[in-house]
Amino acid sequence: MNIALPHLCEPILTDAGAKPVIVVGGGPVGVRAAQELSRRGRRVILFNAERWRPYNRVKLTPLIAGEAEIGAVYFSERFPGPGSVERHDQTTIVDIDRAAHTVTTGRGQVFAYDKLVLALGSHAFIPPIAGADLAGVYAFRNFDDAEKLVARSMAAREVVVIGGGLLGLEAARGMARRGAHVTVVEHESRLMPRQLDEAAGAALKRRIAVMGVEVLTGVRVASIDGTWRVSGITLAGGIKVPADTVVVCTGVRANIQLPKGVGLAFHRGVVVDDELRTSDPDIYAVGECAEHNGTVYGLVGPGFEQAAAAVASITGTPVAYGGSVPATKLKVLGADVFSMGDFESAAQIPGVKTITYESAEAGVYRRLFLENGRLVAALGVGPWPESSRLQQAVADRARLPFWAFWSFRRTGRLWREREEGATAMPAGAIVCNCTGVTKGTIDNAITLGATTIDEVRGATSANTVCGTCQPLVMELLGAGGAPAKAEPVKWWRWVSAFSAVAVLAALATLLFPRVPVPDSFETGKQLRDLWFNSITKQWTGYALLGITAAAALIGLRKRIGLFKRLGGYQAWRLVHLALGVLAAGALVVHTGFRLGSNLNLALMACFTLMLAFGAVSGLITGGEHKLREADIVGAADKPRALPLWVHILALWPLPLLLAFHILSVYSW
Repeated sequence: MNIALPHLCEPILTDAGAKPVIVVGGGPVGVRAAQELSRRGRRVILFNAERWRPYNRVKLTPLIAGEAEIGAVYFSERFPGPGSVERHDQTTIVDIDRAAHTVTTGRGQVFAYDKLVLALGSHAFIPPIAGADLAGVYAFRNFDDAEKLVARSMAAREVVVIGGGLLGLEAARGMARRGAHVTVVEHESRLMPRQLDEAAGAALKRRIAVMGVEVLTGVRVASIDGTWRVSGITLAGGIKVPADTVVVCTGVRANIQLPKGVGLAFHRGVVVDDELRTSDPDIYAVGECAEHNGTVYGLVGPGFEQAAAAVASITGTPVAYGGSVPATKLKVLGADVFSMGDFESAAQIPGVKTITYESAEAGVYRRLFLENGRLVAALGVGPWPESSRLQQAVADRARLPFWAFWSFRRTGRLWREREEGATAMPAGAIVCNCTGVTKGTIDNAITLGATTIDEVRGATSANTVCGTCQPLVMELLGAGGAPAKAEPVKWWRWVSAFSAVAVLAALATLLFPRVPVPDSFETGKQLRDLWFNSITKQWTGYALLGITAAAALIGLRKRIGLFKRLGGYQAWRLVHLALGVLAAGALVVHTGFRLGSNLNLALMACFTLMLAFGAVSGLITGGEHKLREADIVGAADKPRALPLWVHILALWPLPLLLAFHILSVYSW
């Protein structure tokens, strides 16, 4: 997708001279930045220095192992609208003119930019080991490296991988799947030292050994041996390990040559602020080349978060990027590995406690780090079905109830097992009954970029009426990753307060003794007039009837178009609850807790039952997000369904009982 070299080195503009946003770097983070910019209507030019079109680095290991074809490694060539992305492959940016707002390619082309995003990535670090320049020594970082290793794997029989981190174990897996005998050498005392503690590293080592991969930890490579081609390695203790192939995976370094050359501030990476701006306010840096608050992240997840923050700043809706919580969740040589948070730093903080669960039979090790009862880090080896949810909990520094930790010690689980919810529904299943929106419609909206419940509402109209379907929509938003955090209903505190008052009033009506009427004071006359004078009694009764009728009418707001035109569901729900509180007060005024007998008692019991269960339903509505966060109810549960149905059923006999009550009063 390269364009022709212009005759003169003049800035190339698109669309009547409008300056685009230029993204330098065709890796996952650069592609994500281009996607999000285009989604927000911006014109983007994406420069990819590699001879391959943008690809998913995670799939390089299956490619080496022979488990994936080349086509499966590439990203989609399509970018979302309404903006556009013009991509230039095999095109390197060699200079930036910050004053003129232009970049120059290796072919001499000059492109003008409005804003510039540097997603330069990193390169493999090869330590100064004697013999590292021999034939048969490879790095493993990009598609070129994978191509060379695939070619070499046809003849490789004895492979040594130097480095027991994530990349090293991925390389070991790929070569082992090709039939080679693989030895992993790690100078730290454990595998994946940045992600796992000693016990987890040992558990991973045992699982890998079962697969036939030999692991040597706590040893240093003194030299790579051979004349012109590698024949083995020598360890610091003098032990020799035969090898016809050596793969060096000893970490990466940020690509900062370009920004360094044009005067941008840098340390280990390009220094950025909370909007991912560099020392030049029109240039941003994201991903493995960026250094934020002294940290350079070597994982793609933080890069995606940085890309989102940079795009928000560029498009005029800045959000502060406060750093990322390091997370690793993947399968390493067939073993599930999970790590979330900086456990090494957490372990040094006074007061941080740890809880461990281990099952040698199942090959499972799990450890939680708690600071003042909040989850700050977690790691584990072996299957962990809760890992996605746990990742969100650590990111939120969630405070969990004591019984969750008690359960973890016994079973290794923090939460109860979830039943199949929205993600298991067929595409045609109705998620929002009020608006008839299906799961497929919501899935399409999410695929097209909806990431919050407000965006789903705007795209589909789901969850815009009663709110009952919100947990299912939130579950779909979290599909394939951590469950989306439950959101409270609008004005949930007022909803809870009105409901609590109504519940107390209903209980008082049932439990309090009737109010006595004094015989010797003026107050007694007023109370007798209130409860025994027929005219006063009629006025209070009709007031109670009017309030109840109004509340019942608002209860049908879903079916009455007038209410939709006069206000949203959330506001009318609050009015409905307020009328319930008024009805409770009017009931006391009308009866003085005198519930009567026979049909009158049935009427009062039915009315109080309706009031009580309606209020309970309101209480659950107001606090439902808290119940879900505490895992008391699941995403597919509908905790207010039972009290709501009792509330509705108790309403049906009221008209008949009221008719008998009024007739009996007038007949008497």
